[in-house]
Amino acid sequence: MNTRYQLHASLGYRLSLSARLQERRLDDALKTLGLTRITWCVLLAIGNEALRRPSEIAQFVGIDRTATSRALRQLEGDGVISRATGGGDGRTRSVELTPKGNDLLAKGTPMAIENNAIMESRITADERAHLLTLLNKINEGEDISLARL
Repeated sequence: MNTRYQLHASLGYRLSLSARLQERRLDDALKTLGLTRITWCVLLAIGNEALRRPSEIAQFVGIDRTATSRALRQLEGDGVISRATGGGDGRTRSVELTPKGNDLLAKGTPMAIENNAIMESRITADERAHLLTLLNKINEGEDISLARL
């Protein structure tokens, strides 16, 4: 039995490396718009999925409520979203994109599509389908909520 751990041969390392390469490309593109991956995903949740409540947005993005609240505050401060509060507790009831938010979503979409296309161009459609199946299998039963993305 080999007790020596080989970092570069480990599945976790290879998955992390692939994810970091993809993330760096997307980060570099989104940075030109003043966005991060988290704020981009929040924009997608609101603009493409019509999610309006912070809890729905957090679940869609796969981040915890604290990270979602931080992203929403940043986006509101930048004029990208507007939030309506309800009740006497001051909690957000509904989130909407502003015209600036819609513009950023329109500008960021081609960037995200291109980034994904770079990755997908390196494998066949069958390999992509198989990879997605395997990744779903690896993540099955796991809590995928993250404090950061």
